[in-house]
Amino acid sequence: MSRTRVPVVAGWFTGEGDGFRLLGTRCADCGSVFFPREDTACRNPGCGGQDLAEVPLSRRGRVWSYTDGRYRPPAPYVSDPERAWEPYTLVAVELAAERMVVLGQAAHGVTPAELAVGMEVEVTSGVLNEDAETTWMTWHFRPVVEEEAS
Repeated sequence: MSRTRVPVVAGWFTGEGDGFRLLGTRCADCGSVFFPREDTACRNPGCGGQDLAEVPLSRRGRVWSYTDGRYRPPAPYVSDPERAWEPYTLVAVELAAERMVVLGQAAHGVTPAELAVGMEVEVTSGVLNEDAETTWMTWHFRPVVEEEAS
């Protein structure tokens, strides 16, 4: 039986594999870009614009900061109390084109020892939680591995 894949937050990301992108919004009046998305009015305090368009955000950025989560977070974080707790790595990434910092989990298996401030990372799809029927999808960041020339 296959699980239904559901985004943790609808409208915050799209795609699969190399086509995976976070989605933000851009104000037509001042050009400010927002993530998470904004659908009502520009968040820029100096702008009263309300014409906001959905835009895909940069796939790559640089590590701005990182830390590890060594405790089971409280609700609304989804965590199965029957499973052994696994620490996770949080990464704050400055997106390349937007120059804004976005927070997310590192891809499964990436530890703080493998990260460094300024390191290039890319966004990828990830799993937040799953049960017998549903896989809740989110975004993760993973280090960029440059392919060596032959």
